[in-house]
Amino acid sequence: MQALVTGGAGFIGSHLVDALLARGAKVRVIDDLSSGHPESVHPDAELVVGDIRDVPLVTRLMEGVDVVLHEAARNSIPRSLKDPKGAFEVNLVGTYNLLIAARDARVGRFVYASSSSIYGDNPVLPRQEDLLPSPVSMYAGTKAAMEDLCAGFSAAFGLPSLGLRYFNVFGPRQDPANPYAAVVPLWVRAALRGEAATIFGDGSQTRDFTFVENVVRANMMAVDADATRLKGAVNIATGGIITVLELHRAIADAVGAYVPPRHVPPRPGDQPFSQADLDRARALLGFAPSVSFQEGIRRTVAWYRAGGADAWDPSAAGT
Repeated sequence: MQALVTGGAGFIGSHLVDALLARGAKVRVIDDLSSGHPESVHPDAELVVGDIRDVPLVTRLMEGVDVVLHEAARNSIPRSLKDPKGAFEVNLVGTYNLLIAARDARVGRFVYASSSSIYGDNPVLPRQEDLLPSPVSMYAGTKAAMEDLCAGFSAAFGLPSLGLRYFNVFGPRQDPANPYAAVVPLWVRAALRGEAATIFGDGSQTRDFTFVENVVRANMMAVDADATRLKGAVNIATGGIITVLELHRAIADAVGAYVPPRHVPPRPGDQPFSQADLDRARALLGFAPSVSFQEGIRRTVAWYRAGGADAWDPSAAGT
């Protein structure tokens, strides 16, 4: 099997590359390295530094490909508010380019990263896939539109596609030095340095934090599934409710030291509450999380403590 992983030098993408190689697949990666790191890409994969908005490049890289795992995105809510045009061009125009190239190359399936952010501030919990999208940021809006684009493309041209709505993914290789870093790597680095973590709001907001190994497992299930069943989108998460304050305490416990957090005003575009319903993912893919939130936090802290991020930034992990 020949696979193309977009954003394959990034946090989730690089784990997908490893999983595909372990299955004996040939893997091609495209990444513009705006947030990914070449050091994260397994040496057995073919890494091409480039942009999914580059139509000739995307067309060439799609040749001979059996499956696309599409992870490339401008994937930060604050970044999308600062640069909405960039979010639109990469997340939607880039995805359109990939779909056209995949159709023309007769790719067998197109599996792509969607986001729990499309649910926005809808108060219904747990979040089921048939809830109407209610995005409250440009990033979330592009992900909701991406799902419609892929669904319409699949219906019109017969390319099997499935969106995986990730819920707050964390784990090794998540970069705390990125200007738009997610909360877990930032707080792990702060805890290892004995510094205070910053909480936006009072910390009562909830999330369905999902260890990256669970996301990789879902993608591999989508690779193996009957292609005729790949349509729409499914939630990929742990299925639990963790408050931001509980996350802070879990990281402190894993590090072995507690530093009181610093509270600042809430950020625009952040969801107050989130939890995934996994019934559809279970029925369609057979998916269930294999790594708990607590075990995921322990593994993540161990990776940073061992200096896993030092290849990118010697000050990233702390001591």
